Amino acid sequence: MEDATRIERWRLILGQDSQQRFQQLGGGGLSGELDLMDQALAAIYNRTDAGGFGAAGGGAGHGPSNPQITRWLGDVRTLFDKDLVSIIQADAMNRCGLKQLIFEPELLDNLEPDINLASAILTLKDQIPKRSKESVRAFIQKIVEEINKLLEQDIRRAVTAAVNRRQHSPIPSAAALDYKLTISRNLKHYNPDLKTIVPEHFYFFDRTSTTAANKWTVILDVDQSGSMGESVIYSSIMSCILASMAALKTHIVAFDTNIVDLTEKCGDPVDLLFGFQLGGGTDIDRSVAYCQQFVENPAKTLFFLITDLEEGGNRAALLRRLEELKSSGVTLVCLLALSGGGRPYYDAQMAQKVASLGIPCFACNPELLPQLLERAFRGQDLSAFQKDFEKRKRR
Repeated sequence: MEDATRIERWRLILGQDSQQRFQQLGGGGLSGELDLMDQALAAIYNRTDAGGFGAAGGGAGHGPSNPQITRWLGDVRTLFDKDLVSIIQADAMNRCGLKQLIFEPELLDNLEPDINLASAILTLKDQIPKRSKESVRAFIQKIVEEINKLLEQDIRRAVTAAVNRRQHSPIPSAAALDYKLTISRNLKHYNPDLKTIVPEHFYFFDRTSTTAANKWTVILDVDQSGSMGESVIYSSIMSCILASMAALKTHIVAFDTNIVDLTEKCGDPVDLLFGFQLGGGTDIDRSVAYCQQFVENPAKTLFFLITDLEEGGNRAALLRRLEELKSSGVTLVCLLALSGGGRPYYDAQMAQKVASLGIPCFACNPELLPQLLERAFRGQDLSAFQKDFEKRKRR
């Protein structure tokens, strides 16, 4: 890298206050796109009491005008990579007091969809003005659609393969095709000229085995305390996907010190997300006790407890209740976080006690949810996920 380019980059990183010192080193001012980047970053990282975004506020406490912020957001999205845009947006909300302004419809249209920003919006959902409700819903819908694209097909495929793995039907159905069995049974029919397998027989999962006795029950007990925003979003979308599958009975419960059964909202992930009330304390034991009523056949019940284990209630009672559920035959998994990156915050002492009961206890990258679900339904060892979590903790 040439010295001039290196100086320009360091000047951009260190901000406008470093300009004079760089000139003494022989560096010139920034120009073109770098100058635009510098101005966009200075609006939040070089703020003074006079205000940022060009100091356009009419006085202390008034802040910048909406057209200026809209223009700034447009510049940021044009100049920086998507991942950097999300970081800059978040810093703007935290450093410049713009959280209330994100409810302005013209601003929401310019914001890059980001799960952390969606969490902030859901935290403030009771403060959304009427004129902005539709814009806010549309913004949240964008997040939901992105996550659905990432997860839905793989989750459906994984659950179908696990739940109906022993039951097949002679009735053909493209959606119910057992790819793995069809390929393995027809390997001998490989055609070298076509360079493909030409199956003589196809195998299909049995879609009729969805009576109450055969259905699995999935319970998602989700901590809605303030630190769990990202996990709440992924949990909600996962529960809606699972609730749409005929082979499963899905329940989703939100808790802090109170309990809200949100199962009826599983038809619409946006409605479900707006049913959460992020913030408040935590009483995990009380919520797990509420969810016990949904356990009809323990051997066919998968219970996800999604929490940072910062228990504000009776810790000893919680551990006894979890042990009782596991002993009854329920498949229990404690997810400390559903997060795409970073180290999750959780109560390490409680996590160790839960794990000592033989209950898998770890954080999970959302992209691994299909694999996690398939292994859990099959009753397989989840130690691979546990080991992955331990590796990330040590980084």
